[in-house]
Amino acid sequence: MIFKVKRAQHGDTKAFVELMEENRQAMQRIAFGYFSCEDDVADVMQQTALNVFEKLSTLKNPVYFKTWLIRIHINNCNTLYNTKKSCTVAEELEEGRYLEEYPSEDEFYQLIAGLSEDNRLIFQLYYGEEYTTKEIGRILNMKESTVRSRLHRGKEQIKRNLETSVR
Repeated sequence: MIFKVKRAQHGDTKAFVELMEENRQAMQRIAFGYFSCEDDVADVMQQTALNVFEKLSTLKNPVYFKTWLIRIHINNCNTLYNTKKSCTVAEELEEGRYLEEYPSEDEFYQLIAGLSEDNRLIFQLYYGEEYTTKEIGRILNMKESTVRSRLHRGKEQIKRNLETSVR
């Protein structure tokens, strides 16, 4: 991957497209953690690709390409989410509707839907993308211990939610 990043930094568009394709699924999973609408996911992914293409020359160490890409993607997700949140009518945010819009075949999204936005993102990065707590801390600019405690609290919340839904 390092070789592809260096090629892309020197203007090889084919290498850039390959890098984006290799990371497409990870980006989609993160975006679906924020949005249930496929159009929003497509918009944020397109914006991320554009930002990465424009700023690729500023990446100092190609080893960290994926971390850098995911950080840009998360920033774009936050921007679009906050823009949409300010435009959304409160009735549309009813918890029932929110859960119904998640893909039914993917129980993971349903499990993390009840978590706060920050915890949902940490769960997505840890369990969905298999980043370590140290890498997540670096991506989100927080202490590793904070990441671990949020994972723990999130697990407890999911456990409580499952227990109440079974009753």
